[in-house]
Amino acid sequence: MNARILVILAMFLGMGTILHFVMPPIFGVTPDMLLTFMFLGIVLFPDKKNVLLLGIGTGILAALTTAFPMGQIPNLIDKPISAFVFFALFLVLGKKANNPLSIAILGGVMTIVSGVLFLGSAYFLFGLPGAFVALFASAVLPTALINTVLLFVVYPIIKNILLRSKIIQNIAA
Repeated sequence: MNARILVILAMFLGMGTILHFVMPPIFGVTPDMLLTFMFLGIVLFPDKKNVLLLGIGTGILAALTTAFPMGQIPNLIDKPISAFVFFALFLVLGKKANNPLSIAILGGVMTIVSGVLFLGSAYFLFGLPGAFVALFASAVLPTALINTVLLFVVYPIIKNILLRSKIIQNIAA
């Protein structure tokens, strides 16, 4: 693995963790901003090793920073699965997914999938502190919207920076 790529992926996880800390709760639940940077890392460095690293790293950081009751194990389950599903869909879509709008939409959809995996695993392992539908509507949907907008804004900026610094090669615009 390239050391520069590892440093950039670590910075993405750090930025996601910081956003997770400073993001105010919406309806009592803090949106998961780590997903945005996990998806960004997968899009910019699409390699199975990177996806595994990002999935596990995001799961651990989300587990360490969660305020959800007993949310540690569901985070460790949900993030690696979400990372590989996102990666698979990104590869299947190919060049169609290499524009900011497609990546933002894919990120929003995968945030919903991640939320369902998280809430589902929390429900089956420990039970939920409220109704599934209420938690989905109050936490997952706003997070998906925020992640979609954030990916749409941040992806072109970071891609341009990485292209100019010659860290990544020109990928389809």
